[in-house]
Amino acid sequence: MMKMMKMMVLILSCVLCVSADVLHQDIAIVGCSASDGEVMYGLDGEEKWYADFKNKKGVYPVPDFVGFRYEEGTYQSAEANLQICKQNLDVILGALKNPPVQLDAPSSPVIYPRDDVELEVKNVLICHVTGFYPAPVKFSWTKNGENVTEGTSVNVPYLNKDGTFNQFSRLDFTPQQGDMYSCSVTHPALKDPQTRIWDVEKTLPSVGPAVFCGLGLTVGLLGVAAGTFFLIKGNECR
Repeated sequence: MMKMMKMMVLILSCVLCVSADVLHQDIAIVGCSASDGEVMYGLDGEEKWYADFKNKKGVYPVPDFVGFRYEEGTYQSAEANLQICKQNLDVILGALKNPPVQLDAPSSPVIYPRDDVELEVKNVLICHVTGFYPAPVKFSWTKNGENVTEGTSVNVPYLNKDGTFNQFSRLDFTPQQGDMYSCSVTHPALKDPQTRIWDVEKTLPSVGPAVFCGLGLTVGLLGVAAGTFFLIKGNECR
């Protein structure tokens, strides 16, 4: 109970059994602070829907071909739940006399491409951190040392089983030879931002071993051919 109070966020979750043999985890998160809030629905670790309070709309992170949709009025219900959350938060903070917030720093960022990397082929870079509290973290990207904002997106924080959060940021990019990217993460528990660098060249398939192997095979075949030639010539001279 004290852990939940320290979190200063109200979380609702449930587990649904959708068949006799398969167990799925269906989660609903309603969280708030004095200045921010989150309402999100997920299934088996994936976001199905979340409320974008800044743009006042509901967002479906899943692809359109999935065909999943909530009923009309889901966003309006999210706004109402957010207000209830903030009212309850004021009551809890007053009863606990504004206790200090527990801070957990995020893990070091991990960067990986969505698809196999091919030069000049559009792809997506993903930056992921986990284990932090409270939510959210702030992401920033650079390309060759220059800040990048176009083509970036951030998902809403997702709850871990231990009460901490994990979060992703995405960057649309086209790999080019020599390009280097970085993802930096800031959080109240961090004194300085955590940064991870990603190099396009280091993710491309190495052609060195194949070239040397091919060269060795060619030299070997030439040696066999030369040996056969001199062997035949030697027999003719006898």
